[in-house]
Amino acid sequence: MACSRRNLLIGAGAVIFTTGVSTVAIAKKSLVATQEDGDKRYGMVFDETACIGCTACTDACRETNNVPEGVSRLKIERSAPMGEYPDVDYTFSRISCQHCDNAPCVTVCPTGASYVDLKTGIVDVHGDKCVGCGYCLAACPYQVRFFHPETKSADKCNFCRDTNLKAGKLPACVESCPTNALTFGDLNDPTSEINKVIASNAVYRSKVELGTEPKLYKVADTKGEIKR
Repeated sequence: MACSRRNLLIGAGAVIFTTGVSTVAIAKKSLVATQEDGDKRYGMVFDETACIGCTACTDACRETNNVPEGVSRLKIERSAPMGEYPDVDYTFSRISCQHCDNAPCVTVCPTGASYVDLKTGIVDVHGDKCVGCGYCLAACPYQVRFFHPETKSADKCNFCRDTNLKAGKLPACVESCPTNALTFGDLNDPTSEINKVIASNAVYRSKVELGTEPKLYKVADTKGEIKR
């Protein structure tokens, strides 16, 4: 029975990929109110002006969370070169889960595998509930989810919830950054460092017009165009 259901949903997932995300983005639910009533609401700031593109964060993420080669929870994308040799410059973008308050991946999940932890605001995945339908991969407007090649379930950044955060440490990417380009903390705490960074810098969030309410803020690098 379980196998049949899985096959059915895999087939349904294939239909979604061919017909577009809009067909599955139905019955939108707001999670904002419940999260704001929770204990914490974790978010992150990525300072584009401080990132040097060393990718220490991506290496630390892979090692800490045992992410296999060929897939990634976190990427740093380098822009096209700006200027002429030897005065060439670049900007860098962080590509990872935005931990949306109104997460489309959670709304479309048919089994409850994709969920928001109401005590932390972290968007996560119950691997044992994932049936591999691909709904969440199709619905994510940031395209940061993937199927883990070993567990066969959807996977993505969860702020090291099961590893570093569980051990009382900061996410691996934050700990490893040599330029302090990342700030992690509780958005519900008005005295937290992350709220101080947000209040003292010009920050933006990607695709806010979609109503997803992402919790990844970015300090814009003025050298290039903002990558939404």
